[in-house]
Amino acid sequence: MTARKLIARDIPPLTTEHTGRDAFHLLSDFHVKHLPVVQDGKLMGILSEEEVFSHKISDPIGSYDLDHLRKAAVLEDEHIFGVIRLMGEQRLTLIPVIDPESNYLGVIAQNDLLRYFSHTASFTGEGAVLVLEMPKRDYSLSNITRIVEEEGIKIMNVFVTSEPDHDNMELTMKLDRTDITRAIASLERHDYRIKETFGELEKAGMMRERYDALMYYLNL
Repeated sequence: MTARKLIARDIPPLTTEHTGRDAFHLLSDFHVKHLPVVQDGKLMGILSEEEVFSHKISDPIGSYDLDHLRKAAVLEDEHIFGVIRLMGEQRLTLIPVIDPESNYLGVIAQNDLLRYFSHTASFTGEGAVLVLEMPKRDYSLSNITRIVEEEGIKIMNVFVTSEPDHDNMELTMKLDRTDITRAIASLERHDYRIKETFGELEKAGMMRERYDALMYYLNL
């Protein structure tokens, strides 16, 4: 999945002729805190909600100090993981997409990213979530996969979280079954520490309710 396929073309960019009032309405309508500023088809930068509120509502965007706008953007062929990384680093609610000639193509909104992942089969399908904690030096995905699959369970999704200055890491796995008792026992026999599990019917129902509530919010 590349950035091009997630462009939200319904969110219009600002131009220097727009006013703070125009920006305020767009921020409110699309539930974002940032908007791209485009002139003659080229991205000038990203305008934040704070910058809009620091000016008079009737001031044109062209009267702002546009040289200080954030210049963050992703190329249209950037992988979705690169999009997520940049949005997280910059703390943005949307990220502009440009082509190799720096022509503005549109934006990817935070909600669109969340909706994309929430609709993928590995997240929405039934199955337990298992979180392991281990020293980074002991991490071997191939070994963990072998242990789990020997119990007749498939790993549908996996991601790793760790702090740069810590020796430990967490491995979160979405599995294709809710009953993972045997897999847990097998992992523990291999000295893997189970930090959390989410697989019981009660928890699965609660997670489904939260997912439905999130989808309702995103579709408002």
